[in-house]
Amino acid sequence: MTIVKHEWKQGRISFLIWTGSIVLLILICILLYPEMKGEMESVGDIFASMGSFTAAFGMDRLNFGTLIGFYSVECGNILGLGGAFFASLLGISALAKEEKERTAEFLLSHPISRTRVIAEKLAAVLTQIIVMNAIIFVLSVGTIVFIGEEISWKEIILFHTAYLLLQIELACICFGCSAFLRRGSIGIGIGIATLVYFLNLMANMTDRAGFLKYFTPFAYCEGADIVNNGCLDGKLIAIGMVLSLIGIAAAFIHYRKKDIQ
Repeated sequence: MTIVKHEWKQGRISFLIWTGSIVLLILICILLYPEMKGEMESVGDIFASMGSFTAAFGMDRLNFGTLIGFYSVECGNILGLGGAFFASLLGISALAKEEKERTAEFLLSHPISRTRVIAEKLAAVLTQIIVMNAIIFVLSVGTIVFIGEEISWKEIILFHTAYLLLQIELACICFGCSAFLRRGSIGIGIGIATLVYFLNLMANMTDRAGFLKYFTPFAYCEGADIVNNGCLDGKLIAIGMVLSLIGIAAAFIHYRKKDIQ
């Protein structure tokens, strides 16, 4: 597990910055909730009358007067975008950075196979995502207890599980893309995360674009659907996991025979 440890050590500053930033913003939102609680219902009524904009974020189907409704929208956007960007950047740079930073010759000259290199780099990416989400979950729940609000355990667990799966899917897709890249890759990672986010917004705004939900992992992270249905959409998650496996397979197949420069 030498490569896994090296990846963790190399990316520890980035990990701490992304995790700290997401946690800080989520905790601020939770801490502000008691002060805003009395006004949330009227705010929800205002949002409900804003047409397509409201539908895009699912605010027309949530009760802002409840913690879970407030948490789903405010904290969901923070965790969704922040987590998606972090996961995409991890995945897209995992393999490509060896050529970009000219360290591939040193790494691949060691008595280890390319298969092991790929496997350990993927493990490093996934463990960073899992640890980050575990930290966010524990601190979020702890803050909810601190402000004295009742925890909707089922919805909270489903909510965080959905975003964990979203980040894993994006990381795996970008990991597959990373095997084909030789130079700069940050823009591609951010672009993929931004694209799937806006695809979900468009799918929510009109029924004509509903088919776009099959192309974005944000579709199964809709707070309104999780709260109202009490479960995740298994079909959308299955599609996402298939895409994840395709990304992983592409990385293994291409990188093992790639002409490293």
